[in-house]
Parts: sequence; C-alpha cells; structure tokens
Amino acid sequence: MKKLLLSSVAFVFLLTSCGSKQKGELTGVQGKKWYPEKPYGMELIPRGSFIMGKSEEDQGKLLNAPTKTVTVRSFYMDDTEITNSEYRQFVEWVKDSIVRTKLAILADELGIGPEEGGIGDFAFKDADTTRASVYDKYMLDNYSGMGETGYEGRALSKDEDLVWNTSDYPDEYYTEIMDSIYLPEDESYNGQRTIDVKKLKYKYSWMDIEAAARASLKGNTSRKDFIRTEEVEIYPDTTVWIRDFSYSYNEPMHNDYFWHDAYSEYPVVGITWQQAKAFCNWRTKFKNDDNKSRGRQFVNQFRLPTEAEWEYAARGGIEGGTYPWGGPYVISDTGCFMANFKPQRGDYAADAALYTVEAKSYEPNDFNMYNMAGNVSEWTNSSYDPSAYDYVSTMNPNGGDQSNTRKVIRGGSWKDVAYFLQVSTRDYEYADSARSYIGFRTVQDYMGEEDSTQ
Repeated sequence: MKKLLLSSVAFVFLLTSCGSKQKGELTGVQGKKWYPEKPYGMELIPRGSFIMGKSEEDQGKLLNAPTKTVTVRSFYMDDTEITNSEYRQFVEWVKDSIVRTKLAILADELGIGPEEGGIGDFAFKDADTTRASVYDKYMLDNYSGMGETGYEGRALSKDEDLVWNTSDYPDEYYTEIMDSIYLPEDESYNGQRTIDVKKLKYKYSWMDIEAAARASLKGNTSRKDFIRTEEVEIYPDTTVWIRDFSYSYNEPMHNDYFWHDAYSEYPVVGITWQQAKAFCNWRTKFKNDDNKSRGRQFVNQFRLPTEAEWEYAARGGIEGGTYPWGGPYVISDTGCFMANFKPQRGDYAADAALYTVEAKSYEPNDFNMYNMAGNVSEWTNSSYDPSAYDYVSTMNPNGGDQSNTRKVIRGGSWKDVAYFLQVSTRDYEYADSARSYIGFRTVQDYMGEEDSTQ
C-alpha cells in the first residue's frame, strides 16, 4: 500500500512539474509560430457586404440574378487569370514526378541502388534504411505494399536532375522508362519526339466536409466514407481552338498558344473545371511542401472562388457598378475600350486584340484585379441554378451542389458581347468541358498579415 501511495505521489508530481512553465496560469497550448504572408501574385480583398445581382436592367431577360444583399469574408485572390507559364509549372511538376516514380519503381524491382549509378540514382530514398529515421523505418515496415501500386508514400529521390537528351541517357533501363512516356514513332512526325500528354495525370484526395457534416447528424459515419480520390489528365485541351469555331482558321493558336514562350503571360484556356480544381490542390501542396522543409506551419488551401466572392472582387468596392470600372460605358474618356471583348458586331480587333491578351492588360479595378471583365471567362466553385439567389445564405453564399455538373463562369471573354462583361451577369458551362475562352484564377482565405511596423 505504501509503494502504491508513493507511486501516486510521484505521478502527481510529474503532472504538476510539466506545467511549471505556465506557473499555474491559463496560457494556452503553444503551437508552431505562424508566419503570415501575402501569397505571391495575390491581392487582399477585404471583407464586406454588397448587393449581389442585377441592379441595372436585365437585358438578357434571364431573371436569374435578383438583387440580394450578402456579406463575404476576407480573402486573397490572384490579381490576374492563371497564365500559361503558371499552368506549365504544374504540368512540368507532374511530368517530373511521373518520370521519377517510374524510374524509382523499376530500380526497386531490379534491386539497383544509388551505389550502382545509372537508374539507381533515382531509386526510392528509403532504399537506404541506414539513414532513415525511426518513423520512416516504421512506415516502411508497416505500410509498404499498401495502396493501389504498393509504392504509395515512398520518398522519391530528387538529388539528380532528369536527363532529357537521348544521347545522355545513363543506361538501357533509363531509356526504357523515358521511351514509355513519349508517343510511339508511328504517331510522331517531322522527327519530333512528343510527350504522350494523356499520361500526365495528377492524383489527389480531398474530404467532402459538407457531406460529412450532414451525415454526422445520422450517426454511424466513418471519416473514410467521405474521402474522395481524383485522378485528372491535366494537360490543356488545345483542340478547343479548332472545335469552338467552325469554318474558322485557328490552327496557329492550337499549335502554339499553350507551350510557346510568346504566350507565356497570356491566360491559360482549354482547362476544365476538374483540371482547375486539381491545379488548386497542387498549388496548395507545392506551397506546403516548401513550408514543411522550412519548419513552417501549413497554409490553408488555394481554391476556386465562390460566385459571390468573384462578383464582390470584380466590383472593386464600387456599389452598383455595371462593370469593374463602374460604367455604364465600355469606352474610356479617351475613346479606348476598357476590356478585351467582341465589340461592334464582330469587329474583334476594334479593342486592339483578336484573341486573348496578356493577363496584365488594361487597367485594374480598385481592388487591383486585372481583366475581371473580358479576356477569358473564369470558372468559379459554385454550381449553376437559375434560382440560386432565392435560397443561398446571405453570409458567404455558395451554391456548391456536387451533383450539379453545371458550374458558374463569370466575367465574359474575348469572344463575348458587352452584356457578358457586366459584373452581375451569370453564365455556366459543364464541369468536364474545356473552351478556348474559359480560364480561371484562385483564391485563399485570409488568415492574417505580417506586421509591417516591426
């Protein structure tokens, strides 16, 4: 009994000594230091309320945007549409990851490690367990072989640069893997080796929080029931330049628009809603991988804007404005068009552009947002319902019905008349559709800024 009493006293002493730094005060749990920063290429859109919908005449007679006063929280938004250059970074990352994974798997199957060179330079990093952490060894021992391929979660080696020049391939195994990602010779022409873009797939998981929250009311739910896995072909559909316009010569745009450096700062098009969502997930991962390497706390996710967020940002704080610059005219005091669209019944070049223009063209609105009207229409996260304004919340409204494949696009494009440039005009496209006139930009919820006074 005496030993038990002493043990109890010792246990209580340990518990009390653990809290000695707080000196008995309620100080809260101290986590990682938060380093708030303004996301690169984004502008802060301050929280506020506005009248969403058509306060002016509904020239289209669609009756799908009655006025409604709503409030949105603060968020960051890209100051331009996502450009070809930015989306190419995503494509290059996916291509790099796929090649490294294929090389690592073959090296693992052959039992070749870094000490043997060649394809061994690209072996999984955990192949050398002498330098692995206790956690890495535990995961390898307990979870190796699980998953669709059996290689999920294993660390890729990124110490060596990939070799793309065929004359510099290190061995026949490396050649075999590289050859597998290119189109076969009978599908190539003019002696060009072309990547098989259908193999550029990005796979990710996300949790359907809304579905989980509603299901929790019924009880007996499991977290894994609401984890969704997506695998998306991420290369833009360049054929949209041909398919969108019958009896029209647009082959130069099909051939050059996405990959040529001349179009690097132009908005990416030919992107489906699913591809835009995949890009948002990758951008979050890309940033958080870097934060992890620096010992910094993760940032919250990049995502597509809700319809309300998009309209609020497009208005730029101008209450009742017809266009991002106010309006009601699309021509400035100096006689210049204020956006890239289709003026004067088909005179596409009247606004100094035939197709798209560079993402930082024309004057930004008062939130410093470029091309919120014209250039390319933009995907939002919201599903389209003509009567959505009648039932969505007045606080951060969002019609996010997963079963509705019609997704709201906003802003009008280079091929649209002025009506579609109005900040209150609603339009939609199907989530699996890609168009030569639809792009996107991303947002991120606001979580604070660095103190510039320190």
